[in-house]
Amino acid sequence: MKQTNRIAKSIRLALAFGATSTLLSTGAYAQDTAPQDEDAQAEEKAEKITVVGSRIRTDGLENSTPIEIISTEIAVDQGLTTLGELLRTSTIASGSNQLTAAMSVGNVTAGGAGNESISMRGLGSNRTLVLLNGRRAGPAGTRGQVAAFDMNSIPVSAVERVEILKDGASSLYGSDAIAGVINIITKRGDESAINFSANQPTESGGENYRLNGTYGQAFDRGSYRLVADYRLQKEMARGDRDHFACGQRYLFDAETGERADPIDPRTNDYHCNDLPYGMWLWDAGAGNYTSTIQNYDYDGLRAAAGLPTYDPQQPGDIAAPDGWYPVGYSRETDGWLDADHPFQDLQTMVPRTESWSIYGQVEYDLTDSISMYGELLHSVRETKINSYRQFWEPFIPAWAGLVDGWDGYVYLDPTAVTDHSGSTTTIDYTRGVLGLEGSLGFWTWDVSWQRSLNSGTYDTKIIYQDALEMAANAVWGDPCEGELTPISKRECYAIDFWDPEYVRGNFDQGTRDFLFGMDFGKTIYKQDAIDAYMTGDLFDLPAGTVATAFGVAYQTDEIVDTPGEATLSQNSWGMTSAGITAGRQSTKAAYVEFQVPLLRDLPAVKQFDLTTSARWTDVNTYGSDTTYKLGINWAINDDLRVRASRGTSFRSPALFELYLGDQSSFFDQRSDPCWNWAERVENGTINPTVLENCQADGIPGDYAQDFGSGTAYTGGGAGSLKAETSVYEGVGVVWTSPENTFAASVDYYKVTIENQVDDITGVDILNQCYLSENFEDEPFCDRFTRNDGTETGNWGIDEVYGGYVNIASQFVRGIDVVASYQDDTPVGFLRLRVDHTIQIERASQQFADSEVLDSVGLLGSPRHSGTLTASLERDDWRYTWATRYLSSVENYERFTRGNLTTYRGSDVTFIADAPSTFYHTASVSKTFEDNLDVTLGVTNIFDKKPPYGSPSAASTVGNAMLYSQYDQLGRQVFLNVMYNF
Repeated sequence: MKQTNRIAKSIRLALAFGATSTLLSTGAYAQDTAPQDEDAQAEEKAEKITVVGSRIRTDGLENSTPIEIISTEIAVDQGLTTLGELLRTSTIASGSNQLTAAMSVGNVTAGGAGNESISMRGLGSNRTLVLLNGRRAGPAGTRGQVAAFDMNSIPVSAVERVEILKDGASSLYGSDAIAGVINIITKRGDESAINFSANQPTESGGENYRLNGTYGQAFDRGSYRLVADYRLQKEMARGDRDHFACGQRYLFDAETGERADPIDPRTNDYHCNDLPYGMWLWDAGAGNYTSTIQNYDYDGLRAAAGLPTYDPQQPGDIAAPDGWYPVGYSRETDGWLDADHPFQDLQTMVPRTESWSIYGQVEYDLTDSISMYGELLHSVRETKINSYRQFWEPFIPAWAGLVDGWDGYVYLDPTAVTDHSGSTTTIDYTRGVLGLEGSLGFWTWDVSWQRSLNSGTYDTKIIYQDALEMAANAVWGDPCEGELTPISKRECYAIDFWDPEYVRGNFDQGTRDFLFGMDFGKTIYKQDAIDAYMTGDLFDLPAGTVATAFGVAYQTDEIVDTPGEATLSQNSWGMTSAGITAGRQSTKAAYVEFQVPLLRDLPAVKQFDLTTSARWTDVNTYGSDTTYKLGINWAINDDLRVRASRGTSFRSPALFELYLGDQSSFFDQRSDPCWNWAERVENGTINPTVLENCQADGIPGDYAQDFGSGTAYTGGGAGSLKAETSVYEGVGVVWTSPENTFAASVDYYKVTIENQVDDITGVDILNQCYLSENFEDEPFCDRFTRNDGTETGNWGIDEVYGGYVNIASQFVRGIDVVASYQDDTPVGFLRLRVDHTIQIERASQQFADSEVLDSVGLLGSPRHSGTLTASLERDDWRYTWATRYLSSVENYERFTRGNLTTYRGSDVTFIADAPSTFYHTASVSKTFEDNLDVTLGVTNIFDKKPPYGSPSAASTVGNAMLYSQYDQLGRQVFLNVMYNF
């Protein structure tokens, strides 16, 4: 039974060795062998393995689809601390903005705070299938929008390498594999080690430390491995880096190019235009109305400078207490506006994250032809975020005489700032796998069951809506002392809203205890999957053996997201609200794959193989569908090969897209298509249809008063959503030099997605309504409510009701180029590799009649991106240099006047572009006594800062652009010490 035992072991080796390619950087080469007898041929046949992108066992060296392999040695050599950081070095991620832990600060993102996911080709993380050792890795995260695997869930120390299949693979793996497949391969073998790593920025903040150990043993009938890992990522606050300092307008004179920002007389520098605070005045007919924002003269500099204040002369004129000054109504007074609070320095940029995990795997031969295997992963992550925010209440008419010192025909609206903002997120993730594998002659089979269970909590700092309203009502004379708020049940406290210290966040303890609290939400996501398949040889053709694989799968997904009590009761001021998201989905599938050798050893055809696969899938939430894939692998000779594939994929709607409980968000009233339409008529920038419909709706042309944000609601689309469908097409050429020192590949890809599930936002609905040629009967116009102008001229949008529907399309085209060289040289063994991606098109169309928007070349989506790595091994030393680069980007095509706008009546230019950017990393490694490996290196050697942009036209913090391609931490020194035993 020795031969069948080798077959059984080869199945275990399938995921251990995984897919390789003919590119030299993998270190794997095809070997021409001449078996001496039939037994040798049988031995060779038994050593075939399974690779990502196919269930059929092959030699793993030549694939009909492009596969990239990333070894975790890169993480050591380049100081990468997480699996997400490692994957973002790949060109499948570098061309688009990715979700990082830093990106989840200050935003409600899919998966919750601290979550990291990968969006291949920029098509979305929920269209990228993540496998762990060839099997689905269940989603992890918090809040209702949990759909993707959190890359924080498995430590990089447990990973041997990552295989990336760069084309659609739904016919093999089912839903979500539209953009491709990421297969995470864990370490095997009997090596054991203890490892410590540290990343120390040259500026304080953002330090990262990791300690892990791994122990493995192989014995006669199997093996096992245990990995334990602890990681601490320290917080980097906004005040830790100069480039995150206050966000200046960053405007320039259109003629001279000189800075056009107003000067702040208190600093003699350009004004910080971050988050303003003070007393807002809303005009109700005051003759001396000057400005919306009034600031208090805390330091006496306004009085010393002789800044004008209010001098009432007529009935209804504004009167203000001493020390209050109108600001922000001219270039000069813009410089006096308070919008640079010390709280901003405490805002988290890189959250403090503490995580630990254990991972274990076991394999055991029950008989010579049947083996069992198991995996267990358990990880816990805690992410803490600090922030600050505005809030306002009450809305009091000054002429009512309720507030001392204030008078006139204006409404008083005290707008304060507080650092009571942020969250603590805890993710508890467990994934287990049990399986049997065996052989029947040269046929092998595999049956596995897995469960992943995500339990996440999100504790959020909130301001109680009912408390703020009760305190505001007390200004009108409503009872307060001894009263309890109706929802939060807090004893009323009379807040002095008019105290200048209140508006700048210096609250007394009574105010803090009454207004501020915590909200506690919890998310449970469970996934179970059973997969069974068999693979083997069918029969021989003149060109070779026809191989097949076929199998069945069953999967269930279940989510229950329960927001905190304040969120459910809509009692959290200024925060998005949401209902309970709960739903279940079951998926059945059957699939088959064939590999057919058609031609062999002919002129210009050394080998020509056809691969084909098909899958039937039935999802209880929408029905059944089929997908297919065809691929060819044409070896012209020993050195040159052509590969091509075409396939269909699908994505069944995620549970949150089906069952998301009504979730609210806010949008700026200036997004209203009818906002100040008369001025846009004068400027010639309004669509004629929009103009006609706004007039038909009775909205005055000078409507330009902002009475607060509108509220947009989003809900799931259960009962109406269908699966997304896509087509992938790719063709490529691979060349390897005869001496196996040079290799190169060029692959063209195209992905088209139809019926894309998209959330119709409030702004989308408004635009579709007022752009309609059939305005009176347009259904989109029934999905929002608008004020009628009777209340102080308020024509603003009140509420908009959106949701998930099948409306959008995406189109992606590009070219991947890989070139490598490796050889012995007089100075050591040299390896060079270039990975380069050219994005030709990455376009989207939200509605059938919408404009097609191509994002290639825009901020966050460079046309060119890639990496260059070089390593030299000499004796026990290894020297590594890595360069990551992306081409220049700019957003000016998205603006009517390019980079030109106006500021206080003057033409100015803004910055919404970034130059080509290069980041360099260098490291040196040394092996001592064959069991101690030490690596020392520097990332971002030249301490390159993020490019600067204008906050009005780019995503920035301060003036530093916040896109995942740009390094926010700065130069870091890293150390990795590994002791092997």
